[in-house]
Amino acid sequence: MTPAEDAVPALFTADVDGGTFRLRHATRADLPAIVRLLADDAMGAGREYGADMEPYELAFEAIAADPSHLLVVGELVRPGENSPAVVATFQLSFLPGISRHGAWRSQLEGVRVDASLRSQGIGKLMVGWAIAESRRRSCNLMQLTTHQSRTAAHRFYEQLGFEASHVGMKLTL
Repeated sequence: MTPAEDAVPALFTADVDGGTFRLRHATRADLPAIVRLLADDAMGAGREYGADMEPYELAFEAIAADPSHLLVVGELVRPGENSPAVVATFQLSFLPGISRHGAWRSQLEGVRVDASLRSQGIGKLMVGWAIAESRRRSCNLMQLTTHQSRTAAHRFYEQLGFEASHVGMKLTL
């Protein structure tokens, strides 16, 4: 393990095809890789702008300062390589609520896996960890939104037990 890996302990580790997959809290140094992952699809390419990192840095600082929000990266350590590559990310937030008898819920956002590694079980590992962490924090419900055009994502989440139970709406401000 490198000194950088020692500095950020693993949240989860699993053997996968091609090496060892490891989840850990994101660091500021991970932001370029996170933005690259967010921009790596048709929708993200039109709304993520990695040339100006300041807005991402400000958001990172706010997330890092609040224990109700986690920004997580997934790394892949390949045999024979000393340095892991950031290949996945997600944000997990914990929200108190009055409804459902004062239940806490978790909100899963920005789930991304590098295009070259999709359909290999990495997303399932990440969401599985997020579900377990939500249960550990006594959440009664996990929610997420995914754009209506992302039919493959809909199938993925349904296979993990999520139900399309509500109609989501957004207002761009």
